Amino acid sequence: MKGFYSVLGLVYMVTTSFYISPRMAVKSENVNTTKTEKVAETKSEKSTTVVSSSEALYQSIAFDPEHELNYEVFSKALTGYENLKKAGLLTQDSHLLTICDFSMSSNTKRLWIIDLEDKKVLFNSLVAHGKNTGEEFATNFSNRESSLQSSLGFYITDATYQGDNGYSLKLLGMDKGFNDAAYRRAIVLHGADYVSDAFAAMHKRIGRSWGCPAVPRELTQSIINTIKGKNCLFIYYPDQNYLSSSEWLKA
Repeated sequence: MKGFYSVLGLVYMVTTSFYISPRMAVKSENVNTTKTEKVAETKSEKSTTVVSSSEALYQSIAFDPEHELNYEVFSKALTGYENLKKAGLLTQDSHLLTICDFSMSSNTKRLWIIDLEDKKVLFNSLVAHGKNTGEEFATNFSNRESSLQSSLGFYITDATYQGDNGYSLKLLGMDKGFNDAAYRRAIVLHGADYVSDAFAAMHKRIGRSWGCPAVPRELTQSIINTIKGKNCLFIYYPDQNYLSSSEWLKA
C-alpha cells in the first residue's frame, strides 16, 4: 500500500511541475508586450527622423510666402543632390541647389537658388522653357537634338563662355535618356530679353528658348557666377516615367 501512495505522489509532482500560475503568465505577457512596444517606438522614432530631416531643412529656409517652393519638389531635388554627392559627382563642400519647377506657369518665379548651408534663398527668378515644350505651361520634354524642347532631370553646372546669347553656362545632364544629350545639344543657362514681366504682360507669357533654361538678362551674370563649377541644377515636372526611372531619385 505504501508503494501505491508513493507512486501517486510521484505522478502528482511530475504533473504539477509543468503548471504555470495565471499571475506568472500575465507577467510574462506584459514583459513581452512591453518589449514589442519599445521596439515599435524605436522604429517609429527612426522613421520619423528620416522623414522629417528634409522637411526640417525646408521649414528652416525663408521662402517668400508669395513664391514658395513646393515641398515635394524640394524633397526630390534634395534626394538627387545628396545622391550626386555620394556618387562623387559633386564635391563634398557643395552647398548650392538650383531648382526649376516646370509644373508652374512660366509667368511666375519658378527658379530658386538655395544655399543649403546658410538655409536661405539666394535667387528666385523667372526661367524660360523650350519653344516646343509648351506655351505658358510646360507639357512636353525631350532629349533629342533639334527638338527645341526642355529636358527633365539633374544637371551639374560646368564652365562659362561667351556665345550667341552672351555670357552662358554649360550644363552636364546626369539622367540617362532624359537629359544626357544636353551638352551635345548646347543646352545651357543663358540670359534673354524675353524672360521678363514686361514681355509676359504683352504676350500673356514669357518668351521661350530652344530648350535652354533662360533667365532674365539683368540677373544672368550674378546667377551664373553663383552656380558655375560643379553645382546641382534640377528641372522638375511631374512626369511619372521620369520620376520612377531616375537613378538619382532612388532613396
